[in-house]
Amino acid sequence: MNESLFEQICSIENIFTAWTRFSVGKHLKMDVIAFEYRLEDNLFTLRDSLVSGEYRHDPYKPFTVYDPKQRRIHKATVKDRVVHQAIVNVIEPFFERRFIHDSYSCRVGKGTHAAVERLQTFLRQASHNNTRTVYALKCDVKKFFASVNHDTLLLLLARQINDFKTMELLENIVGSFSVGGYRGIPLGNLTSQLFANIYLHELDRYVKNSLHENHYLRYCDDFIILSESRERLSGVTESIDNFLHRTLSLQLHPKKVYIRTWAQGIDFLGYVLFPYATVIRINTAERMLKRVNGVNRDSYLGFCSHADAFELEQIIKTKTAL
Repeated sequence: MNESLFEQICSIENIFTAWTRFSVGKHLKMDVIAFEYRLEDNLFTLRDSLVSGEYRHDPYKPFTVYDPKQRRIHKATVKDRVVHQAIVNVIEPFFERRFIHDSYSCRVGKGTHAAVERLQTFLRQASHNNTRTVYALKCDVKKFFASVNHDTLLLLLARQINDFKTMELLENIVGSFSVGGYRGIPLGNLTSQLFANIYLHELDRYVKNSLHENHYLRYCDDFIILSESRERLSGVTESIDNFLHRTLSLQLHPKKVYIRTWAQGIDFLGYVLFPYATVIRINTAERMLKRVNGVNRDSYLGFCSHADAFELEQIIKTKTAL
């Protein structure tokens, strides 16, 4: 007999796999060290609490980061983060195969560089290799993570998960955090990354299937649509904002919606794309130069390798040569 989804999540094999994936790069963290001291006992106890229905999510530990803008992160306990990983291990494939190709956030084989490369391809296609003017509509959802409606999210989860105990567990996770009025998912949770893609997949479907936009891509709550008509993009903006409000209880950020030509430069994920060059956004480059050190040097050089950034690369190498 095939195991139910809940049985797959709670299997000790999946719990140990979840620990292995979660703990990569974290073995020097004090809370991870404490959990690992009695690892087998802790993992079996966690499994038993899930199976019995006694598991309850613990409170979060909030802290603030600046990357560069201020963000409030809510850190779950090690026990809860293992549960998050165990859930994602099992349910993510059900949703992954339904996501559109051009959703690039927190997916295997995707990411920021793949998104930028895809946008470059779209720009060449839409402009017929820069022989026609192409316009880009760039949008950002206002306070997305704080605005996710719990009831809507659980409804979207239940459409694909026909397993009562799994849905009970997901309700436990979703309900573990709120900014008030049954809204909000915490920045920092692995489950939040998956939930964000599930939630905004409804936007993807609307843009692709109802608005019939071919040159559309999204990275988390930032998205871009290309067209030869500025007027069309203006109309699309209003349609999308209405859809977000009506269906997902979201709205576009009024100060982060713009339409620009490729020749003017399209700002996306730290890069600015032009027809004959892709450069690194000025404030991104300044932040890199301020923070670069021997630990992050290779990461920054990798970021530069996807742009026309020879001078910045040389400065980074010089600053970290000593």
